[in-house]
Amino acid sequence: MEDKSEQILEFLRNNSKLSLRQIAKKAGIPLTTAHNRIKKMQKEGVIKNYSVEVDYSKLGLSLCAYIMASVKYDAMHKSQQEIAKKILKLSFVKSVDIITGGFDLLIKVRAKNISQLNKLITKELRNVEGIDKTTTMIVLEEIN
Repeated sequence: MEDKSEQILEFLRNNSKLSLRQIAKKAGIPLTTAHNRIKKMQKEGVIKNYSVEVDYSKLGLSLCAYIMASVKYDAMHKSQQEIAKKILKLSFVKSVDIITGGFDLLIKVRAKNISQLNKLITKELRNVEGIDKTTTMIVLEEIN
């Protein structure tokens, strides 16, 4: 990838609300060049979407935790992907990744408090077919 395209990506990663004019000015390239590079990266799938960074504490969801989960392979009738998609639909779950190592899934959760986290783990997550055991790590401080 060319330096200017990488530079444009960096600008968009830092602030996806930048206008085309602002991006072109920051990169020191013509407006049409910036437009064409962005369109090309979108077409190639380099830029998949634009997102918003949320301040979860202002939504009352200041508790962040990561849950590592093992999948039962002996009795599993579903793939890891199917189980991950089911977990992603649970309350307070923000993302699910399939991982290697001692666990199979890494689940990112946002909740209001320990009580909500407890309910998610004991009443919802552990009742998902195919989930064996879980280990939860609570985030003490997020560094962005």
